[in-house]
Amino acid sequence: MVTHRDARGRKRAYDFSTFSVSEPWQRSLAALFAVKCAPGGGWDSIESSEASWYVVRPFAEFLSELDDMPMDVDRLTAGHWKAWRLSLPPSSNGYTKYSTVAGLLRMDARLARPVREAMAQRFVWTSGGEQAYRPEEFDQIRLVARRTFRAALLRIRENTARLAAWREGAFVPDSQEWLLGEALDVLARTGDVPVYEKRRTVRKRYRAALVGGGAEYTWKRLYLSRKEAVALAVLIVAELGLNATTVSEMPVPETLPGTVEAGVPVYRLRLEKRRRAGHRGQFESRNLTDSGAGSCGRIISEALEATAAARRLLGRLDADIDRLLVWRQTTPHDGQGYPKAVRVGPFGFGVDETGGGAWARSVGLSGSPLRRLRKTVNVLHRREPGQNSQDTHDRVYVVGEPQAQQAAVPVIAEGALDAVEAARRTVLTACLADAPAAGDLETATAGCSDFEHSPFSPAGQGCAASFLLCTACPNARVTPAHHPRLAHLLRALDNLHGVVEPTVWEADWADAHARLSDLRGRIGAPVWQSALDAVTDTDRVVIDHLLNGDFDS
Repeated sequence: MVTHRDARGRKRAYDFSTFSVSEPWQRSLAALFAVKCAPGGGWDSIESSEASWYVVRPFAEFLSELDDMPMDVDRLTAGHWKAWRLSLPPSSNGYTKYSTVAGLLRMDARLARPVREAMAQRFVWTSGGEQAYRPEEFDQIRLVARRTFRAALLRIRENTARLAAWREGAFVPDSQEWLLGEALDVLARTGDVPVYEKRRTVRKRYRAALVGGGAEYTWKRLYLSRKEAVALAVLIVAELGLNATTVSEMPVPETLPGTVEAGVPVYRLRLEKRRRAGHRGQFESRNLTDSGAGSCGRIISEALEATAAARRLLGRLDADIDRLLVWRQTTPHDGQGYPKAVRVGPFGFGVDETGGGAWARSVGLSGSPLRRLRKTVNVLHRREPGQNSQDTHDRVYVVGEPQAQQAAVPVIAEGALDAVEAARRTVLTACLADAPAAGDLETATAGCSDFEHSPFSPAGQGCAASFLLCTACPNARVTPAHHPRLAHLLRALDNLHGVVEPTVWEADWADAHARLSDLRGRIGAPVWQSALDAVTDTDRVVIDHLLNGDFDS
């Protein structure tokens, strides 16, 4: 038996004696499982251990059905492991089972080396059919979510202002406005308008002021409903690309001092990704600025406004709960039928797939959009990992996404063209000749066969390029008579490399150096050394003038 108590004090017991494997296997798996459930072991929540339990169980069932079932971890062979691997579907679910069981068994020192090597082999799988939303779909989802949440925000804003006016004595006592204000005051203090307890109907005194007894006329005046909270979560995910669980468990953001007074609030979001481990850790923070209607911080300002009344009442009911996404249940049930749900009085927190699906159906969508929204934002909009490693972002989210593949085509093509252009700049383009041809003109570095039609200057105007570019010009002719001067130029550039800033070197001299290095490779080391030995004083003077900029063309 293993009992897991998570960071929030919840408990879950796991009975490994129900596994249909040998008792040594039951004890070994239980011991490994207990290590992961211990504080600091890696599973900080009941959800993590529960998900792993339902992964380990199929592995135990697989072993029990083998004709040569191993009796314990030390009897597991590479053949057993490969058979388990082949039994898994090439999907994210199969990968989860593979990696979870492998991670557990690797902690046992008795696991044979051949099995460890088999576990190290890559599990190839596809991410399935979930794809990012197309731009028009993404915009439509944001639009309908904005409509849902905006209507709720305006409703709460109007009734909050009416409550404030009542508390300031702005209405005539016992008037309809005054009675509505009093009902709102009761709602703010208790979570419901004045009602008869047995039948839960609005008290007669307030019926006319409230206009009706439905949710729209009673508790919704100050609180979000579950579907409205989902719409708010959709807007946050669409803005920040966060995991739905992270949004659900997000504490109330802190406001940086002085920013509200300056009219530009800056919020610090404290985020947790429970499944993330390693040097990046589970926790991070982001700062968001509300600088106007189009800024990413505006949705946080509106979320704080829409949940203010609920959070104030929640603080009196349970001061330990710190959540941004708070909504009121239509019929309070203390989490009955929702064993993983957290409920305090009439309030629920965050969103889940069920709530997301309910909102989606109400606006004509086929299912909860939260996962696909997150992928859309991180892959196509932010284009960087969102609480994932770069490897996971690339492998799971980007590689299989058709829109990312399509967007990559021009980028790859441009990169290839840049690479070709870079190669052209750094490879000798001048022609090698045994002797100068009739009509060739001499430059500081080579002969020129067509001074009037240079690729570096407008046709007919004469070449105005630096003599360093002669080795990059198809009109240039390099004969053995030019070798000593060019060999001396390469040596001078080598010396220059050690005394100038790297950025200056790359910008001014690197391409010329690469072309001369290419020339040296073409004519061979013996010829190049002979050229160095034949350098004259005139060659040295010309190269010094060239490097000092005394003449450029």
